[in-house]
This record gives sequence, structure tokens and C-alpha cells, in this order.
Amino acid sequence: MPVRPKERFLVFGSPLIGQEELDEVAASLKSGWLGTGPKVARFEREFAAYVGAPQAAALNSCTAALHLALVALDLKPGDEVITTPLTFCATVNAILHAGGTPVLADVDPLTQNIDPEQVRAKITPRTRAILPVHFAGRSCDMDALCAIAKEHNLALVEDCAHAIETTWRGRHVGTFGDFGCFSFYVTKNVVTGEGGMVVSGDPERLARIKVLGLHGMSADAWKRFGDEGYKHYYVVEAGFKYNMMDLQAAIGIHQLARVEQNLLRRQAVWAAYDQAFAGLPLGLPAAEEAHTRHARHLYTIQVDEQRCGVARDAFLTRMTRQGIGVGVHYLSLPEHPYYRERFGWRPEDWPQAMALGRTTVSLPLSAKLTDADVADVIRAVRLCLTEG
Repeated sequence: MPVRPKERFLVFGSPLIGQEELDEVAASLKSGWLGTGPKVARFEREFAAYVGAPQAAALNSCTAALHLALVALDLKPGDEVITTPLTFCATVNAILHAGGTPVLADVDPLTQNIDPEQVRAKITPRTRAILPVHFAGRSCDMDALCAIAKEHNLALVEDCAHAIETTWRGRHVGTFGDFGCFSFYVTKNVVTGEGGMVVSGDPERLARIKVLGLHGMSADAWKRFGDEGYKHYYVVEAGFKYNMMDLQAAIGIHQLARVEQNLLRRQAVWAAYDQAFAGLPLGLPAAEEAHTRHARHLYTIQVDEQRCGVARDAFLTRMTRQGIGVGVHYLSLPEHPYYRERFGWRPEDWPQAMALGRTTVSLPLSAKLTDADVADVIRAVRLCLTEG
């Protein structure tokens, strides 16, 4: 019998939405200002203050943020960007769309983050940038990556899609490199439905990103319909339709206000999982490093058939039958046909990412989870390991 009846299926990554978000969205609807406007500007200021960045640019996704950050580096054909094979396709697609060539460096099997020594081994005269991904909310080794970037005069673009609350030696990730790119997708720790943010210490490059994100129109073009009188806009560059709407920012403002409170809840869920699974034949997340703060975005377990008696994909099916939503973060990029055909990538050339990608399962981890939900997940995991 399923742990949960079908009508109570536990959706993976379901966000916690409060009355404040509902009221703010309603106020936007009533105001008539739905597109990019003052609430986006407020969200940018408050997010920059939270992560300790001088300024931020809100966009409609982290994918857009990565793309425009790389465009702002003025990549030339043949320029290489080193990144991880254990990430969502958006990371490497952004490199391609910006005109660069992706180069993969394998991950550390313990942290699942890009291995700095593998990065160093991949540097060539064509390398222009490093694009680390702070996987699952755990900070990459920023001491090592910053040293490599400085030594070889490389740009550093941080993919912080999982890592809004993450710190390295007391400093928020996203503020070490040239750009930090964040996600507010529906499963993320701060939610706007769809949405992203770029932070940077370079005001000129960030101003260019804001222009590029709204068709290449001159700065603050959204104000042309305000109450200060009509303002003409001028197209100064061939840009993109990447702007965030006030409707999205209305949600994000209040999500950000509760970011620390929600992290505490996910930490409690994480601890419950750690305790419950300690005696099971599963690979569990590594402990948090003493000088870091983990954002607790993804709780991933490793289901190895030899140890667990069940293949990873069969385990996923069993969990779904038990009424528990699960995810896979991620199959390594070389597993996907497009990249294999275009670049000739073979999964076995990045053995750590390949092994992790073929055994990983992401369990529900959200501030919305009740104690009963957590108990159901734990019970389902145990049943799925023993089911014949």
C-alpha cells in the first residue's frame, strides 16, 4: 500500500507561499503595473543587500543571468569556459549561447562540486573563464578557484542557482567572482515562479546587463510609462527579452524576507533525514565544512544497486508509487545525446560525475514540509529499499 493516498502526492520542491506574497501580488494586479517596475527595483536592492553585493540586476531566469554575464565578458569564438559536468543543462547552454566553448572538469566525489585540480588541468591558452556551480547549496572551494582565476587572469562567473544562503568563510557566494547568478525558480529557496538575479561589483558591466535584459533599450526604459512624463528610449545594443516583472518581484520580496526562517526549517528536515538514514546502505551528503554555510537546497542520496539491492531508476519508480515526489540532480552532461553528438563527450571521461549521476536521488526538501511529510519520506525510503 502507498505511504500516501494518490490525492496527497507529495510534490517535489513545493514552495511555501504566505499571505504576504498573495497580498503583494494582489496589490500589483490592482495597481495596473504588472511588468518591470518599482517592485523589481526594490527586489534588486534588497537582494543585493542580503548577499552583500553593491548592486544587482533582476532577470526572468538564472539561465538568462548566466547568459548575459557571459555576454558581458565579450567572449570570442574559440574562447573556452571551464565548468562542471554535474549540473543542469542551462549552465553549459549559456556558454554556447554566449559564443563560448564549454570545457568540463570533473567533480570531487565527496562534495560533488567542481574539483579545482581538475580545473587547473583543463586550462589552455584559449581558456577565458571558470564557471563553478555551488551544487545542492554547498560552496565550491572559493579559495582555490579564486587563486586559479587570478593566476591565469581568468574571469569567474558563479552559478549560485542552489546557493542563495551559502557562504564561504563568512562571505556570500556569488560575490567572489566577476558575476554571481541566482535562481528563483519554483523549487528554489527563494521563489518567484520564474526569475533570476545577477550581482556584480562592476557597475558598468551590470548596467550593460540591465540594458541587454530589456531589448538593449537605454537604462530604465521601463520608466517611460511612469508619472514623471513620457521618456523616449533608445536601442543601444541588440538585446534580449529577459526582464523580470513586478508580479514576480512581489513574490520575491516576501520570500527573501523569510529566507533565514525557511533555512532553519530545511536544516531541521536535513537533520531528520541524516539521523533516519544513518544505518541504511545509502550514500548520504557529506557534512558541512566548518568555515561554510550550506543552503540546504537539495538532499541527495546515492542508491548504488550493489549496496542497496535496488537500481536507482527502480528506486525512483518505487518512491513515486509510494506517493513521494523525487528528482535526479543530475545525470552528468555527457549522458545527454546533444552534447555527445556535438562535442564527442563520453560519460566515462568524467568518471566521478558519471557515477554520481547514475546513482543520485533527490528527496523532498522544502520549508513547506510538515513533520508528517518528513516521516512519510523516511518511511517510503525504508520501504523502497526492502521491497522485493
